[in-house]
Amino acid sequence: MEDLAAMNRRHALIAYVLIACTLVLALIARASETRAGSWTIARSDEPGRVSFALIYHSKHNNSNHQSDWPTSEFHGVDFSKSGKQDVKFAITRDAGRFDCEGYLNNGEGAGLFHFTPDAQYVSQMSALGFIGIDEEKQFSMAILDVSIAFAKEIKSKNVHGLDTDKLIAFRIFNVSSEFIDALRKAGLPATDADKLVAFRIHGVSPEMVGYLRQSGYQPDEDTLVAMRIHGVSPDYMQELKKDGYDHIDLQKLIAFRIHGVSPDFIEKLQTLGFKHPDPDQLVAMRIHGVSPEFISGLQSRGMKNLTIDQLVSLRIHGID
Repeated sequence: MEDLAAMNRRHALIAYVLIACTLVLALIARASETRAGSWTIARSDEPGRVSFALIYHSKHNNSNHQSDWPTSEFHGVDFSKSGKQDVKFAITRDAGRFDCEGYLNNGEGAGLFHFTPDAQYVSQMSALGFIGIDEEKQFSMAILDVSIAFAKEIKSKNVHGLDTDKLIAFRIFNVSSEFIDALRKAGLPATDADKLVAFRIHGVSPEMVGYLRQSGYQPDEDTLVAMRIHGVSPDYMQELKKDGYDHIDLQKLIAFRIHGVSPDFIEKLQTLGFKHPDPDQLVAMRIHGVSPEFISGLQSRGMKNLTIDQLVSLRIHGID
């Protein structure tokens, strides 16, 4: 009888140890799944929004994600309340959940957060073709709200070169389905992921494309980006038109901006007797330093009626 009782005690002890080990392993797994950091909230210049930052530090990575968030994202938080208040709120995204607590003082404050990744998110995204989502990416995708719906929406646009990193970039730079549709309506194919991101970075808008097409241009996507990089805007084109330079080749307009052919430069040349230099001549003048001041100096010394080619030649040969 005693042997049976001892055996039962041993079995019970083994069971307790197994249960304890299971609990410890569960806690370890939970700790590895979650990540903690700090948050701050400050006022935003945009009504109905706050500047919200999530700051995370680890041995291998430091991140600070800050952007304007709608106040409606912070359920249960009264931003209109004056004075100091303790706050506790959760932000739930498809990629995971941020549990936050801390304080606000007159609508601004700070605290701590714990992030728990959604267990189904990686498999759901993988089913859509977006693979390679590790812990860091899932954390970033939660912050940026790269939702399953957003992924499906963008995938339906048949964009070439679209992968997980590009999808994240689309969210960062606001390449939305509406933006893609508007570009296509304006006449662009808008099917290259890299170019769509470049459009957003450099400010190529559907309105710009529409203006150019209405003006008789058929720009390709690389030319549009180059125009924005060098500042060939509709306003700049309108100013040139007033000086008699209408419907100039887009590559020449880009060269104008690169070399500093401005409406002011053209108008000064016109006062010196050069009513309508050829676009290539204008660029050559700027490249070789044929300035209005240089021309005025020559004219004051009696060297009048020189052609633009002669003026350029003088500068090339170092004659001041």
